[in-house]
Amino acid sequence: MHKTGHVGAALLVYSPIGLLLLIAGLNELAVLGGVSMVALATLPDCDHRLPIVEHRGPTHSLTFAAALGAVLGAVGFALGEQLTALSSVTMGSFAFLIGVLAVLSHLAADSITPMGIRPFWPISEWHYSANVVRAKNPIANYLLLAVGLAATTGVLFLAAELA
Repeated sequence: MHKTGHVGAALLVYSPIGLLLLIAGLNELAVLGGVSMVALATLPDCDHRLPIVEHRGPTHSLTFAAALGAVLGAVGFALGEQLTALSSVTMGSFAFLIGVLAVLSHLAADSITPMGIRPFWPISEWHYSANVVRAKNPIANYLLLAVGLAATTGVLFLAAELA
């Protein structure tokens, strides 16, 4: 998928978490998580700019999801209490979750394209593709964005009603 589709997938994946955070009164954390998901939505495609890394190779794997989660978790743990009223463990865990989910949302979106993904790299070269739509299909990309925005809007309305 392209950027619009990946942003939509990230919003869709994050919306239930954002809802739970808003219901819990953690509004700032809910916004931080949503902004982070959107900011990281296309990170796995950094392989386009890395000459020795194959596209949809290492950066499109569960290994990369765990690695990004670990890096963000460490940053969240180190800076958690300095930047928020939450504990370092809570911020580290939340940052880990956001890193993993951002990559997983990207993998989910790319898995519906003919090129697919190799989620278990480097352990396995197994390839998965649902082969539903081409990555460059603008209708599919904008539809995924629209679904993600609709989920986010629904969360905001529901949280406002429950508040």
